[in-house]
Amino acid sequence: MQSIELILSHELSKAIEELYRQKIAPESIQLQATRKEFDGDITAVTFPLLKMSRKSPEQTGEEIGAYLLTNTSCIDSYQVIKGFINIKFSSSFWKERLKTIAATPHWGEQEPNGKTIMVEYSSPNTNKPLHLGHIRNNLLGWSVSKLLEANGYTVVKVNLVNDRGIHICKSMIGWQRFGNGETPQSSGTKGDHIVGKYYVLFDKAYKSEVKELMSTRGMSQEEAEKESPLMHKAQEMLRKWEQGDTGTIHLWQTMNEWVYQGFDATYRRLGVRFDKIYYESQTYLLGKSLVQDGLDKGVLYQKEDGSVWCDLTGDGLDHKLLLRSDGTSVYMTQDLGTAQQRYMEFPSEEVIYVVGNEQNYHFQVLKLILKKLGFAWADAIYHLSYGMVELPEGKMKSREGTVVDADDLMEGMVQTAKETSMELGKLAEMPLEEQEALFEMLGLGALKYFILRVDPKKTILFNPKESIDFNGNTGPFIQYTFARIRSVLRKALEQGYAASFTDAELLEKEVSLMKILNDYPERIKEAGAEHSPAVIANFAFDLAKEFNQYYHEVSVLKEPNPQTLVQRLLLLEQVAKALTHSMNILGITLPSRM
Repeated sequence: MQSIELILSHELSKAIEELYRQKIAPESIQLQATRKEFDGDITAVTFPLLKMSRKSPEQTGEEIGAYLLTNTSCIDSYQVIKGFINIKFSSSFWKERLKTIAATPHWGEQEPNGKTIMVEYSSPNTNKPLHLGHIRNNLLGWSVSKLLEANGYTVVKVNLVNDRGIHICKSMIGWQRFGNGETPQSSGTKGDHIVGKYYVLFDKAYKSEVKELMSTRGMSQEEAEKESPLMHKAQEMLRKWEQGDTGTIHLWQTMNEWVYQGFDATYRRLGVRFDKIYYESQTYLLGKSLVQDGLDKGVLYQKEDGSVWCDLTGDGLDHKLLLRSDGTSVYMTQDLGTAQQRYMEFPSEEVIYVVGNEQNYHFQVLKLILKKLGFAWADAIYHLSYGMVELPEGKMKSREGTVVDADDLMEGMVQTAKETSMELGKLAEMPLEEQEALFEMLGLGALKYFILRVDPKKTILFNPKESIDFNGNTGPFIQYTFARIRSVLRKALEQGYAASFTDAELLEKEVSLMKILNDYPERIKEAGAEHSPAVIANFAFDLAKEFNQYYHEVSVLKEPNPQTLVQRLLLLEQVAKALTHSMNILGITLPSRM
């Protein structure tokens, strides 16, 4: 189905050829949305056409507008303001658009383009449970993947688990020292929460050691941190792990398995999935081999202590460590290996890394080093850099145990949704099981919408209470709107009315709804190009807000003319269809009853 921009471009191209005997490609004509203070659906810019018309902007606009009004059935009126023609489409045009949208099952989606994009998101460490920051990461990664699919791409959704390294060893040492054999089974606690607890306990003990060394031996903080026995144990454990020590590997596998089971439960409730999960423990050796290749080719260099580096000063950066002096790898090493392995398995037009903006430097360096190593596909890497999620009391810190746990947050959101719903007193006749399912939808819908309605680049100040509101720009408001539409459609069916196109006249409010619905394909394109689910969230809110105004001003079930009534039902179905599709992109489920 052609967009109204494309339709108008072709009509304007014909007008210019007829009026001025000049040819112009439709795509060269400048169009823009009509400003709100003027009457019109779309605005054509006349300034680039003046060389053809050899007349003033106003004269050119009047001639083109008059031609369109006379020769184009879809134009209702026009208004010339200086060098701009504000064009209004006719009611018959919008009726035809309604008919076409109703006949298009997946309205808004683009045709498959045969191209593949990989999206990496989540990327947790196995030394702690998922927290609020991970929630934004997962929701953003999942939603961007759905957006790209709606734009015609095949999307491979992947997760890279940071399952090795010094931070993992800290949790292991913490458990050995303080755990007393605790397991998920013995304590009834999720495994990722257990491991996270011992990571925090390690950090507290480590800081206590540093403080003790500074006070008893007069060391500086830097000296005390280097001399800490606990840190030495963690470093020794990392060396043993890379050497394949049986006992170390067994403990590592056991504790990681606890974490994976905990992660899986969190992912299920959050509603995100992956096509493939990579593990740094399986890619770091490939990374080390790439480092060795770079060393052999003279791309990298080795210091006297045995550490390996890449000189990026020529690129305006600094020197980047790739292997420590003891031969152990760093994050960058394993990212190099993972990048190559994934490209060999899934050659992609683009590889999107959904990672917070504190890692901007890391991904700049990753692309540079891969290119220096000779991988042309490094240009396909795109860092979807998003802002942090902060709380009213400040930033979260994993080591200090001040994070907002993802599981606790989701449960709290569901409970808040329950309390808010019960206060409204509209669920008395709903079975308890259905009520519980509804509270889950509302709580998680509120959370997802609050996170995704914000442009990814911006920092979010998360306010749970603000997110659960049945009025305003929230998930529950859109969910309630959808339930209201389904209620009207059910009642209509009970009264013997079925939605259908009858060519009945559209009211101005119905045309307003049609304009928003008609714009959905362009919003999907825009959101995909910007990697921003916020565009879709704003579309859904605008549509829901416009529908609620329409609902309060226009009667549907009490409309005396059956032809008008059933066409209004058809319009309601298209609003419901667009809300379902747009909220599905955001990972939000819509309830049929509320």
